[in-house]
Amino acid sequence: MTIPILLYHQIAVPPPRPMPFRSMFVRPKSFARQMACLKMLGYQGLSLREAMPYIKGEKQGKVVVITFDDGFRNVFETAAPILRQYGFTATNFIVSNQIGGSNVWDQSLGIVETPCMDIAQLKEWLRMGHEIGSHTLDHAHLNRVPDDEAERQINESRAALEHLLDTRIESFAYPFGEESALHRRLVRDAGYRWAVTVERGNAWKGDDLYGLPRKTIRRSDTLLHFLRRVLA
Repeated sequence: MTIPILLYHQIAVPPPRPMPFRSMFVRPKSFARQMACLKMLGYQGLSLREAMPYIKGEKQGKVVVITFDDGFRNVFETAAPILRQYGFTATNFIVSNQIGGSNVWDQSLGIVETPCMDIAQLKEWLRMGHEIGSHTLDHAHLNRVPDDEAERQINESRAALEHLLDTRIESFAYPFGEESALHRRLVRDAGYRWAVTVERGNAWKGDDLYGLPRKTIRRSDTLLHFLRRVLA
C-alpha cells in the first residue's frame, strides 16, 4: 500500500504575470474543491505524524498526507478552515527565524513578499490538531552551506520551535528539496523521526523515513490532474 504525500506552498490568489513562481500558489477555491473531492472518495487527510503508521504498514486505510512548506499566513487564514470543514489535519513546515516575518529567502528572485504565521497563529494551528515541522532556521540551501552550518540550521530550528511552541517537533522538510546522505544523517541525529523531500512519488513501507517523496500541487493543476496525482 502506498501513501501520497501532497505538498502545497501558498493558498491564495496568484500574483499577476510576470511574477516568478506563480505555480506555487493554489487558489482557495481550487484547494477547497480538492479537499472536497478527497472526502467524497473516502480519503482521510492526515498530518505526516498521524499518517506514519500507514506509511510504515502498521495500519491500513485510504489516507492522504497534506503538507505545507514555509508557514505562510494565508495557509492559516484560508486552508485551515477548509481542512476543519472536512475533518482533515496537516503538517506545516516552519522557517523558525521568520515566525511573524516573511519569505525573505524568495525576495531576491522577485517573488512577492508574503507574511508568515506568527506565534499566536502557530499555537492555534496546533490547537486545531495540526502538526508543526521544521524547515530550518532560514530556509537554508543545505547543499550550498558548510556542513557545520547545515547542522546548525537543522538542530537549532528544532530547538527553537520546541521552545516557542512547547511541543515535540518530529518532522522535517528539506528547503528547496536540497539534501544528501549527510543531511539525512544530520536530521536523524538532531532527533527528528522522519523527513520529506520534493522527489516525486508515493511513500510506502520500506522507504527511507528521512527521504520520503511528495507530490507538489500547483496553480495550473486541474481537478482531474490532481486526482491522477493522488490515485497514481
